[in-house]
Amino acid sequence: MNKIALDKTDLRILAVLQTNGRLSNQDVAEQVSLSPSPCLRRIKRLEDAGVIRQYVALLAPEKIGLGLLAYVNVRLEKHGIGAALGASPRADFASAVEHWPEVVACYAMTGEMDYLLRVHVADMEHFSRFMMATLLRHPAVLDVKSSFALQRIKDTTALPLV
Repeated sequence: MNKIALDKTDLRILAVLQTNGRLSNQDVAEQVSLSPSPCLRRIKRLEDAGVIRQYVALLAPEKIGLGLLAYVNVRLEKHGIGAALGASPRADFASAVEHWPEVVACYAMTGEMDYLLRVHVADMEHFSRFMMATLLRHPAVLDVKSSFALQRIKDTTALPLV
């Protein structure tokens, strides 16, 4: 991980863009007390360095019919069927997850379980179909433990800028 040197102005630009990524360069420049040209150069540098990964629209899941949020811990077989052919169960699973639209985030974890999935689905019936027809059918999956979000207390994409 190559950390890039960020000064106070860079951090202010990032804070503004984390709040509203649709602002014009002129508006960002005004908010961070820069003229537009140097502000644009700084933003371009931050994009080129990968500090700013992408610009997106954040959707309200419940407004588009995805009312159930689940966190699923997954434990894999250590030596799956493909191991004899040189395939890793972890690599096979990671590749499969990329094609499951219900999984919006997947993290390799330390501890008892191997992966943590954040899963958005319409309802419990949709979750059951996903589990039975997709997740539990993967040959490397040994065990799963699911938890459901009851209430959103904090949900932000903004990273702490220190």
